[in-house]
Amino acid sequence: MIFFVAGAYGQPPEPAEMRWIEDMYLAKDDGNGKAGIAATNFGTKDIPIYCVVVLGSASPVSVKMNLVAVAVEGVKAETKVVSTSYLTKDNQNRVNFSGRPDRQWIPGKYRADIFINDTFVKKMDFEIRKPASSIKSALGFQPKQPAKPRSAPAKRN
Repeated sequence: MIFFVAGAYGQPPEPAEMRWIEDMYLAKDDGNGKAGIAATNFGTKDIPIYCVVVLGSASPVSVKMNLVAVAVEGVKAETKVVSTSYLTKDNQNRVNFSGRPDRQWIPGKYRADIFINDTFVKKMDFEIRKPASSIKSALGFQPKQPAKPRSAPAKRN
């Protein structure tokens, strides 16, 4: 029997699905309706949340994103919150997905699952947090002044 091993220096070949994605990240809106810099934590008012997938090839493929609620109050675990797909064209190696709720996000832990040609290839966990409670600025705070003692009325003779 003869065995053939593909790959450099006897290493097993990398599975095709591992080469499909060069980079993947989540991002907040840049203020101009496009994905900004990568982020892993979001607020309830970060709408939309972008998922950017950079493909390792410019060949046409089907790219699907499922946004999944992992641990979100009032939502059954593993519920798909957003599901969308896109078929790339020749020489297109970047897909920008976005997800938005009806009103605002419910705080909790979420996950973005990416599929290429119906094969799961990558996941990314992220969290949506409640906004920090509003704390009055200490700079404008003035302590309560104690009441001035009233002087006794002068006695009249």
